[in-house]
Amino acid sequence: MPANIVVGSQWGDEGKGKIIDILASRAEVVVRSQGGNNAGHTVVNNGEVYKLHLIPSGILYPDTLCLIGAGVVLDPKDFISELDSLETRGISTKNLKIDPRAQIVMPWHIQLDGLSEKFRGNSDIGTTKRGIGPAYMDKYERCGIRMYDLCHPDVLAEKIKATGNLKNKIITAVYGGEAYDLDAVTAEYIEYGKRLASYMDDVSVLTYEADKAGKTIMFEGAQATLLDIDFGTYPYVTSSHPLSAGVCVGTGVGPRMITNIIGVAKAYTTRVGKGPFPTELDDEIGDKIRNVGGEFGTTTGRPRRTGWFDAVIVRHSVRVNGLDGLAINKLDTLCGLGTLKICVGYKMPDGSITKNFPPTLEELSGCEPIYEEAEGFTEDITGCRTFEELPASCQKYIKRLEELCECKIAMIGVGPDRSQIIER
Repeated sequence: MPANIVVGSQWGDEGKGKIIDILASRAEVVVRSQGGNNAGHTVVNNGEVYKLHLIPSGILYPDTLCLIGAGVVLDPKDFISELDSLETRGISTKNLKIDPRAQIVMPWHIQLDGLSEKFRGNSDIGTTKRGIGPAYMDKYERCGIRMYDLCHPDVLAEKIKATGNLKNKIITAVYGGEAYDLDAVTAEYIEYGKRLASYMDDVSVLTYEADKAGKTIMFEGAQATLLDIDFGTYPYVTSSHPLSAGVCVGTGVGPRMITNIIGVAKAYTTRVGKGPFPTELDDEIGDKIRNVGGEFGTTTGRPRRTGWFDAVIVRHSVRVNGLDGLAINKLDTLCGLGTLKICVGYKMPDGSITKNFPPTLEELSGCEPIYEEAEGFTEDITGCRTFEELPASCQKYIKRLEELCECKIAMIGVGPDRSQIIER
């Protein structure tokens, strides 16, 4: 049976939530593989808006098994708040399971995230200050606290004491911050463990058994290709692997399980935070795209930077993820903009031309986009449900993106609701 991966093909915020929701409605198992509550999926279902941060989108379907893998870093306080919010709205979470290996975001991670960003000054990365990076740092320094520890008070107290003493010294001596009462932290997190104990199970085993049973599985991650710690615009990246390969590591399954990899992109480009953005529109058109497209962060509310579609970026995503198909969202946002532009290559600082995404920030910073113009459209396309119903200019635009990105466009979003989708 199908095992689908959905990945972001730009800098995130591509509308993965909508595509994930559509596929989740057809899946029996939905797995979140990496990231934390520094990102979110907005899902519009039957007119209801759900903003999900840690909980997989399949939670909206009562018979779907929802799994959070070992590659996720989980803030238990925020997670419990999300649980309560869903249950208040009548959404059951009984089919939700969390891998006991998943790392926990501790309060000092959040404080250190903010303090380090402040210390960097104008060279800050632009994090959401949710503690995600510091939590992953502790994971790889092998001093992190995991879901398992929450349910074993003696182990938890020992680890909080060992790691907390070190973090308090860094917070106070290096940054001049305020130390934590470690006994109070321990008591607080023991209570979280009591609430979350029933959700814990081996996600690697559950996923493997579901695959053996022939169930349809969908894997979802947070962030996107250009925020990958290795293949993104380092250092303006996240602290994990949003690539398709990161799903296998974060879930604990082999790559042979995967049958289909879908990349999600917008019909234009957006970015949150700092870093180079070759096609950025710092003008009236950029403002119109932002306002019409509702380009404000799900988690932070920050306005997103906007720009023309960059085929160099998406072709890079096709390659590093091994994409089988693309879903292009928000085509309707381009209505009424006049002539559209597509970036087909970059002029490098030395004057040479490239169609490949530069491997370093320094090279990318000096690139100039090479544009190709495309005919715009003024028709309302939000009611279109087949490719043939789209205006000729829209069809031509989509076909040209396919050629430039070297990947079939299988889905086209023409509005925010899950029903506003064209499947080819």
